[in-house]
Amino acid sequence: MNWKLLVASAAFFVSQSFAIIGIGFHYAPNFGTKLKAAAESNVYDLTFDELDLTLGSVKYKHGGFEDMQGFGAKLWIDFLPLIDIEGTYNVYFGSYNASLALYDYNDDLVSRQKLEVEFDGVPFGKATPKFVAMNGDLSITLPITSLPIIRPYIGGGITYFISTPVLTSEFVSKFLEKNGSEILLNIENLTEDQADELADQIIDAIEDEGFPRGLGGHIIVGFRLKLPIIPVAAYANYKYYFGGDFDDAVDFGRHVVELGAGFAI
Repeated sequence: MNWKLLVASAAFFVSQSFAIIGIGFHYAPNFGTKLKAAAESNVYDLTFDELDLTLGSVKYKHGGFEDMQGFGAKLWIDFLPLIDIEGTYNVYFGSYNASLALYDYNDDLVSRQKLEVEFDGVPFGKATPKFVAMNGDLSITLPITSLPIIRPYIGGGITYFISTPVLTSEFVSKFLEKNGSEILLNIENLTEDQADELADQIIDAIEDEGFPRGLGGHIIVGFRLKLPIIPVAAYANYKYYFGGDFDDAVDFGRHVVELGAGFAI
């Protein structure tokens, strides 16, 4: 048996199992994030100041959710000695219902409208309100073994977080008290177009205040799988996050799984 040929062949296949660089896209569910539903509460009184009359009131409520769906993209570099580097961008989202209700001076319901919102710079159109969290990760990983085909690793790195605020009763109340919102003066009817206009005004006010953001970090454990020669790789990661700044109404989950595939050369 030609041992030199066998060793050379084995070395070739091992080297071809690892990529120099790769780019992939993945499914990234976030586990543990919770938003508690808020019961309907009064957020604005409709009054006629000159006669000191209360014409009615505006009440607001929103739903909740547990866990978030997500997706992302990853770029990794494998050719450095001892360590690998990964750059990741993830987006997670959880949906919740929100509605405004108009009541007359007897506290009888006049009308109710669901709110649809759209944040600038967030990858969703106008729809049911969503809590959206985005993060960028820079990870340094250490391969655990030098096996061909599969490359397990462990590591960590820094994370930059940004997220949207939640449409809480407190914020809606503050907005209405500050702006007086002429759109609500007609308590006989709140049309869908008026509700949309009001939602746009609220979102503009939130964006003027800015989105919660901050620095943190993460721990990563995972592996990449790549067959020899074929320029395709699959990967799976578990990440635990810490740090960041989020809306007080949200209990942000720290556990994320990334399941993806991509091109690797």
